[in-house]
Amino acid sequence: MELENELTIAKEAVRQASMLCASVQSSLSSVAQLDKADKSPVTVADYGAQALVLNILAKAFPEDPAVGEEDAGELRDPENAPLLSSIIEQVQKVDPSLDRNGILDSIDRGGHPGGPSGRFWTLDPIDGTKGFLRGEQYAVALALIVDGEVVLGVLGCPNLPVDSDASNSQVGTILYAAKGQGAYQAPLSDLSRASKITCDQISDPALAVFCESVESGHTAHGRSAKITELLGSQSKPFRMDSQCKYAAVSRGQASIYLRLPTRPGYEEKIWDHAAGYIILMEAGGRISDTLGQPLDFSRGHTLKNNKGIVATSSGVFDSVVQATIESA
Repeated sequence: MELENELTIAKEAVRQASMLCASVQSSLSSVAQLDKADKSPVTVADYGAQALVLNILAKAFPEDPAVGEEDAGELRDPENAPLLSSIIEQVQKVDPSLDRNGILDSIDRGGHPGGPSGRFWTLDPIDGTKGFLRGEQYAVALALIVDGEVVLGVLGCPNLPVDSDASNSQVGTILYAAKGQGAYQAPLSDLSRASKITCDQISDPALAVFCESVESGHTAHGRSAKITELLGSQSKPFRMDSQCKYAAVSRGQASIYLRLPTRPGYEEKIWDHAAGYIILMEAGGRISDTLGQPLDFSRGHTLKNNKGIVATSSGVFDSVVQATIESA
């Protein structure tokens, strides 16, 4: 199977990073701690998750560069020694073989500029910072891009129930896909228990459930409400943080995910969408920007050729794009 080795390595890397993030999140014991100015719990998890993932990728694919959200420059500053010490402690709980220099060097492997040619990985070690701090949804998001095309994606969602229909479902889900091979999910605790996922088959947008960002700074909720009205949908928006929204649409919990620009000139980051993009496409969904244009992952670190995101199950896609255009 094409990309089988890459997918196996990527799933294990995301699993380990998800373990670290869950450990750090479990230590967030009070609102006062969450409000610390430096957001150190998030920083520890961001850096630690990136170190684990990029170390695993470097061992398996030493020629592959990566686009990561973090770099280790500030961690080498002596005044940040306590933060670095915390990162080392968390990383070594998962991989005791990684020492200080190995952690710093692994983090710094994420400096690739991206672009239209060659093969590289892109990683968001914690997608959904606010959700992470609230003890809610967040994701470790990893994707492989070849010649500007996303060909593989893995999402680790430590707080996402495995069975979306069961109130007492096991929590902690990994979702993944490779081009042309379908989309799957499994418990983070047992990657061998995989099952195929697909989007819903709704064709009437009035029956569609919307999924959107919790934070109003991430999407224009007012415009989203207008689109909902244009489509005649009576459903209450299903709000969650991070690329878990892609997971919700990919496995039929929701039909529509909108990320509508909140300010002129904003460019979406490739690491915020690449993994979710390929999983949704392989689950039978469709995705474009708010003007109906295909997403272009070949322009560096951002989707600079695109404006916002429309991601849906296939049956309502055309109606949603039309309503999105009319709402502008």
